[in-house]
Amino acid sequence: MKKTVFAALALGWATGLFAETVEISVDLKFDNIDYVAGERIRAVVDVANSSPESVSVGYPSSKDMLFVEVFHSGSMVQLEKIGKGAFVSRFSLESNEGQKLATYLGDHYPLRTVGKYLAKPVLLHGGIRYEGQLRAFSVVPGMKVRSALQMFKNVEGLRREFELLSWSRKNTEHLFLAAHDEGPVSRKWTTTDLGPLMRFRKPSLSVLPTGEVIVIHCWDRDRFRRSEFWSLPDALELNKGEFVRDPETAGSERVKELYKESGGVKPVARPWWKFW
Repeated sequence: MKKTVFAALALGWATGLFAETVEISVDLKFDNIDYVAGERIRAVVDVANSSPESVSVGYPSSKDMLFVEVFHSGSMVQLEKIGKGAFVSRFSLESNEGQKLATYLGDHYPLRTVGKYLAKPVLLHGGIRYEGQLRAFSVVPGMKVRSALQMFKNVEGLRREFELLSWSRKNTEHLFLAAHDEGPVSRKWTTTDLGPLMRFRKPSLSVLPTGEVIVIHCWDRDRFRRSEFWSLPDALELNKGEFVRDPETAGSERVKELYKESGGVKPVARPWWKFW
């Protein structure tokens, strides 16, 4: 009889402990497995609150905290956080509510070094630490396709090198634009995924004197993607992306647009005999 009571108590204690550990769950899911060095590494934190209490993160009165820990795979050495920004936007959850929140790990950890990593979300609530499972991701170098160099007349010694890189993503090859500065100030810019790449034709990379950087690559069998960046000494941003049928006429199409935007050129009034 004593053994039965003891077993029942032990089972009840274990069940109660398990219930507490699953009252709040937190998980982390990545958009991709591999990220080319310099990309913003986006993931989604999924929080579910099954406890009778509310969960609040990011508000002035909040005592709860949510963050993501990142480790070197293999050695399990934890990376040191850079900056003091919040991992996610502020949120609050009542009982039996859930929330999905985006986070960018490269904004919080030095993740430009090629290698394999592990990450897990952590929620601190009521003095208890709720952890999610470890999720793996990798930072890869990409395969160089083309490169180009930009110089700046108004900033002496500043050199900006652009690289077109390729890497397989979800069973499809993608093209990426990476850039870094050398000179008075060294800087690495965010790497941009330009989308699927088909190797019917080698991508083109052009740097114009006006500061425009043009990338044209084969998106699929019928279309080319034209990506236009504005590259200034203190800025690099995607200005426009469009599909074109013929890469040879992509530049002339833009000239036509500028012509239309300016209202065209009015014909010169001439006597009829001047045309003969």
